[in-house]
Amino acid sequence: MTGMAAPQDAIAFAWNGPPADSDVAPKARLLLADSLGCMLAGLGHARVRGFGAALGATMPGAIRLAGIMPGLSQAGAAATLAAAMCWDEANEGLARAHGRPALAVAPLCIAALAEGRATLHEALAGFVVGYEVGARAGEAWRIRPGMHVDGSWHALGAAAAAVRLAGGDADSAARAVRLAGCQVPFAMYAPIAAGMDGRNTYPAHAVLLGTLCAAGAMAGMDAPGDGFAQARRLALGLDAPAAVEPPGTWLIDEAYIKPFAGVRHAHYAATAALALRAAIGAPERIATITLATYAEALRYAGNQAPGSAITAQFSLSWAVAAALVQGDLGPAAYTDAALADPTLRGIEALVTLTEDTSLTQAGARGAALRVTLRDGTALSARADRVPGDAGLPMEPDAVRAKFLRFATPVIGEAAARAALHTLLDGPQGARPGAALIGPLG
Repeated sequence: MTGMAAPQDAIAFAWNGPPADSDVAPKARLLLADSLGCMLAGLGHARVRGFGAALGATMPGAIRLAGIMPGLSQAGAAATLAAAMCWDEANEGLARAHGRPALAVAPLCIAALAEGRATLHEALAGFVVGYEVGARAGEAWRIRPGMHVDGSWHALGAAAAAVRLAGGDADSAARAVRLAGCQVPFAMYAPIAAGMDGRNTYPAHAVLLGTLCAAGAMAGMDAPGDGFAQARRLALGLDAPAAVEPPGTWLIDEAYIKPFAGVRHAHYAATAALALRAAIGAPERIATITLATYAEALRYAGNQAPGSAITAQFSLSWAVAAALVQGDLGPAAYTDAALADPTLRGIEALVTLTEDTSLTQAGARGAALRVTLRDGTALSARADRVPGDAGLPMEPDAVRAKFLRFATPVIGEAAARAALHTLLDGPQGARPGAALIGPLG
């Protein structure tokens, strides 16, 4: 389909979610669970908790998030959870959207569940309709250099989800999407380039904008149906109609789940490093490290000696060092303690980055790692595929393990297991309430 009505046209198709007996329904549950795991891990960072506490001053309510003393309203909690969800760069993605359609949708669903206003069925229905709308908006929205994708078209998905969660109808959701389409945020890459974490407010903005548009639509407000097309032309200079997948195909089924935290370009490097870790033994044995990968990875993640967590998340050399030192590439790689770890810093400094022109020319992804030990032993490994690549989805057991790995340090193992069981195995009529996000800790 061409033309810009496609995002709102997905509403009727996806309004009640996929049939319970379809393959899409368990995928939606997996994505929502993985999103919550990333949110809980994000709450382990002091800056996220400070953001939530500050929002509590103007958005007070009954929802209590781990480590945040003021109670938050549903909108305030969702905004906080959106910032938390992307803090470690471990959340889902959709290749055709060049972004993460769940980023402003899942936090609204989790906040509604935590407040007890939604059943699991209602939350999943809101999640799916928001994802399908956002995914198609992402197909159409192609940012210019210097822009950042997060928090832009995501507001359209958030608007549709917010109406569904509030008990509105499909017509109201279409109005909300039209309202959002006339005010798509313009976000810049500049904070990441400067090593600053203000980028993490972008998805929170999309959550709040979607909530605002939902309220306006449910009050009867409306906007022109071609507003998103006009925004695309004025902001991006794109006049040609976009090719957008028509309703009838569940784009949520194409979503990938990340096995690691950090930018996806670095996951191939981390996978290769983990393959060598046992053979290397003590990191002190390493003399040199050479990583060869494709040009796009070097362009987006070539940061070396990162000075902040957000720069480390976009650093191939840091991913290699964290995998070798910590045995994982998870939230623990981006804490203040990790950034100050002399062993991790020392290993990162040994990494030389080079281009694998064969990968670049083939338009392929992958990484080859060569490690030379102080005794002259040379070790090598490569990774040309990682879970989440096309045809290699993360298995449900791996998603469960990732959730527990991410959530347990913040809310404890018992609460993490209970939340995981609720989202993946619980009855759809359940109202988990505050138990979903664990004890205050």
